Amino acid sequence: MTKVAQKINDSATMRWTVLGIVAITMMMGYIVAKQMSPLQYFLELPSNEGGLGWTSSEFGVLAGSRGFFNVFLLMLFVGGIILDKTGVRFAGVLSCVLMLGGTAVDYYAIAFMDPSHMVSINLQWLGYNDPAIKLQVIVAALGFATFGVGYELCGITVSKVIVKWFTGKEMALAMGIQVALARLGTALALAGAPPLAEKFSLSTPILIGLFSVGVGLIIYLLYCSIDRKADNEIKEESSEDDKFHFSDMKATIKNPGFWLITFLCLLYYSALYPFLDFATKLMISKYGVDPSIAGAIPAILPFTSILLTPLFGGMYDKMGKGASIMIIGTIMLTLVLVVFALPFNSSALAICLMLILGIAFSLLPSVLWPAVPKIVPMKQLGTAYSIIYYIQNIGLMIIPIVIGGVLQRNTIGATVDYTQAMWIFTGIGIAAIIVSVMLLIIDRRKHYGLQDANINSN
Repeated sequence: MTKVAQKINDSATMRWTVLGIVAITMMMGYIVAKQMSPLQYFLELPSNEGGLGWTSSEFGVLAGSRGFFNVFLLMLFVGGIILDKTGVRFAGVLSCVLMLGGTAVDYYAIAFMDPSHMVSINLQWLGYNDPAIKLQVIVAALGFATFGVGYELCGITVSKVIVKWFTGKEMALAMGIQVALARLGTALALAGAPPLAEKFSLSTPILIGLFSVGVGLIIYLLYCSIDRKADNEIKEESSEDDKFHFSDMKATIKNPGFWLITFLCLLYYSALYPFLDFATKLMISKYGVDPSIAGAIPAILPFTSILLTPLFGGMYDKMGKGASIMIIGTIMLTLVLVVFALPFNSSALAICLMLILGIAFSLLPSVLWPAVPKIVPMKQLGTAYSIIYYIQNIGLMIIPIVIGGVLQRNTIGATVDYTQAMWIFTGIGIAAIIVSVMLLIIDRRKHYGLQDANINSN
């Protein structure tokens, strides 16, 4: 880390101000990332009932499209290299512009395109087996994929900003607060989108999301001003050892701890986020919740994590035991998914399960992301995060499409059987438990410091 970052982060006021700016920027992206999830029920309604007549498979394509460009065009790798080579200012602004443009395309597709216009396209390689798909879905998916490039680049940029300003200090707490605000964005999307769509139109939540990412861009420009002014005042240039070189990637790729963190992230989020994509309709179909408020039950999960993620992050800063906490979080996640797969349909049970899942949703992220800088040097951090996000995007792209197809095959009339889908999620959760245990074992051998506290005592 450069001398600039070391001097600046000695000011508590400055570093917490920076955290607030970048965390709000990321929160705006999270609003858009999940605003379509609670709208599945409305999108699948016939046009004469105010919907667009989508199928579960078409919704699965949209839900999984966020990772299309990141996975198939390797945009996350490109973004990580851009971040490490050009710095957090350029990469952050670029990410906000991409989010804004992708959301604008989404809004156009949902608000103005004819949902009856079908096109023949082979998407079997994505798990979509129908011979035709709505052009509206394709355009919306392209917009969401563009948004996804900016969204993931913003995520790794914000993470690197926090590491720069909080290394040796309250890093897990800072990341926990950032995650908490991101969860607030998710919760606002899950709880707010259905009533907005019902009262106004299906495109209204997307319009609000478009405004949100526009605000995020403006706020991030404020951070750029602070960062540039600090660099100009100190006039510090990084040493050659602090600069990123492509040869540095070899050390990251050969690091077994890095790959275990990567696979844990893949499994954990592949079980959790796609589940949230379908959770609103699950509440309606299996638990009999009214469609207008069904999104509020999945919203319990991010609302719970808003309070708990900073709390657990602060505990990790002072007490350590990060690898152990990861094991506990994956176990809790898996047990909840198992119960959702069982033939119980009490709405009270669903609420209780979401509360427990909210704890798991807080435990693992509060220690997973601060663990990465313990394994990967600062100059390689952008590229390392980009690889993690790239692998994660593969799961986030494929799993929703697979689950959408499974649910469509298990739909008879208005009845949807979620049992098979939930057992798929459970299998992913079990794999996450295994990987988290392996991470604890290798930490003891390699001495990464995952079990150590983050705050330096000196």
